[in-house]
Amino acid sequence: VQLQASGGGLVQAGGSLRLSCVASGTISTINAMGWYRRAPGKERELVAGSSGGSTNYADSVKGRFTISRDNAKKTVYLQMSSLKPEDTAVYYCNVRYNGWGNAWGQGTLVTVSS
Repeated sequence: VQLQASGGGLVQAGGSLRLSCVASGTISTINAMGWYRRAPGKERELVAGSSGGSTNYADSVKGRFTISRDNAKKTVYLQMSSLKPEDTAVYYCNVRYNGWGNAWGQGTLVTVSS
């Protein structure tokens, strides 16, 4: 299984971006999909996750980011609004599938200028 993320880029503070991540390969069941990020000098952190009918968000992005998914297209999205310079990071998508599978995307860079 491979994940292809896209949508990163440079945006001014207060702006918006939409990240997409498409999974390819043999996936019969998607157990969870999510987005993580790693900012310079920091550990990777969970930004948003979607499992079953539930979603969860890091406190720092609640109310600004929205995760959504299209299981038929094996795609997960992250709509990011009201972006802040501290949101600058490499964003990684993650998919857990078929009960035991775990795949990561290659990362897409989001840079928010002040």
